[in-house]
Amino acid sequence: MNNSTYEIILMLILAYLLGSIPSGVWIGKLFFNIDIRRHGSGNIGTTNTYRVLGPIAGSIVMIMDISKGVVATLLPTFFGNHSLTPLIFGLMAILGHTFSIFDKFKGGKAVAVSAGMLLAYQPILFIIALSMWLLLIFVSSTVSFASIVAFIIITIVIYFTHDILLSILASALTIFIIYRHWPNIIRMLHGTENNVVWFILLVLQTK
Repeated sequence: MNNSTYEIILMLILAYLLGSIPSGVWIGKLFFNIDIRRHGSGNIGTTNTYRVLGPIAGSIVMIMDISKGVVATLLPTFFGNHSLTPLIFGLMAILGHTFSIFDKFKGGKAVAVSAGMLLAYQPILFIIALSMWLLLIFVSSTVSFASIVAFIIITIVIYFTHDILLSILASALTIFIIYRHWPNIIRMLHGTENNVVWFILLVLQTK
């Protein structure tokens, strides 16, 4: 193998390891002495961290998870290799997040990391997706519903960009997101899904 091949393999490994960082678990243990996997829904992502540890911890985890997707997607740029599509490395971060080597190959639902990949690859599409997600949360007060519907809508929008690789990846991720949220979908159908408490209310409750 030549140096270029070794560099690609290194970037793929780095992308996976970045995605594997279990932000919610580490924040919970380091600053709260709480393993969020044993509380709430048991998920290590933003929503469960938000509910279990509060709005500040939840916001930090969300930023960390988005950042994992951003940094991984930009690895080819950092290495000065502009011939590779950054989406491959964003995908590796998503795989790391959902099948983390630091969490016995378990993980989150890939929403924030996928958003980070989109932010690095197509910032305008990220802004559109984020705006839809926030609007859907405002309307429904349900994060899982907002995440699923926002993914479906942004995937449709991506089709009109004529970016074939991104369209294929967005479609696959949407199916995967629906699969990962299947228990949430069942709870929504039965009217038992947890609703989000607005950030300002959580801040006031912690004082």
